[in-house]
Amino acid sequence: MTVHDVAVAAGVSRQTVSNVLNAPERVNPTTRERVKAAIAALGYQPNRAAQALRAHASRLIGYRIRPNRPDALVAILDRFLHAFSEAARAVDHHLLLFAADDADEVAACGRLLSGGAVDGFVLSDIDYRDPRPAAIAALGAPFASFGRTGDDHPWVDIDNAAGTEAATAHLIAAGHRRIGYVGVPAGDRIGDDRHTGWLRAMSAHDLDPGRIRRVADSMAAGDRAAAELLAEPHPPSAIVAATDVFAVGAWRAAERRGLRPGRDLAITGFDDTPTAEVLGLTSVRQPVEAVARAMMAVLLPQLPGAPADVAPAPTAGRLLAPELVVRASSTGRSTVD
Repeated sequence: MTVHDVAVAAGVSRQTVSNVLNAPERVNPTTRERVKAAIAALGYQPNRAAQALRAHASRLIGYRIRPNRPDALVAILDRFLHAFSEAARAVDHHLLLFAADDADEVAACGRLLSGGAVDGFVLSDIDYRDPRPAAIAALGAPFASFGRTGDDHPWVDIDNAAGTEAATAHLIAAGHRRIGYVGVPAGDRIGDDRHTGWLRAMSAHDLDPGRIRRVADSMAAGDRAAAELLAEPHPPSAIVAATDVFAVGAWRAAERRGLRPGRDLAITGFDDTPTAEVLGLTSVRQPVEAVARAMMAVLLPQLPGAPADVAPAPTAGRLLAPELVVRASSTGRSTVD
């Protein structure tokens, strides 16, 4: 089955069929629908490799993968990658995963771009003064980042501060006044935002923000941090954990002291991992599917061969609100302060 067969069936030229496939805005609606009907009736499948060659586009988007930590509870980036792959597929693009050391990531991107292996990139794990966005832009590569980069580069991000603020406000509304916090050390962009949200809610209700531990993000560290908080003379009745990993650590510390999470100690997490659902852990859910769609919408207009009717890329970043998923770990208590 060829373009010629479709052209004969639709009563149009081969160029018209090509325009319907590659630049549909050039064809009047009536003719366009007649050609689409012929394509469907004949079961024609266009040769995407040939189309990509003509457009000087691979229709592939590069993403550097990093290994999961041993105690990761199904990393949020796994969900994001699946969601972004679906968003890319919806506009006839696909994701190319590649491995590289931290020091070699930009160079690896340059090699993939110059070799025509990819049309652009997706970045994640953006931190303060991250050099990658500017370096990728200097390569002349289209890209979008999952994480704020300032106004110079395209990004989509989660309002992490709003997430922990909502979790803390939920605990305050339930009657808790001694609310501890376990998060990562200062200097991490996402961690600082989540700490800010907890502080904001505590300050709004004039509550003591002294019950805090900021440690490396691991279950063991979360366990130790929560154990220290629970050993204080006036321990917290609730703990806001900056990740589900920390929350599971706090859960272990509570049980070791004979406390039942949800009844004797309220706990909230962040990321809403499958583990959170199994445990009945209240957690903040990141809308990664919406992030993926928004990032593809930002990236697509930058890519070679993008349809002419695609809206221009937004000039400002997009900050999306997370959702607090309330479960028994923060609602099943018998007493508070």
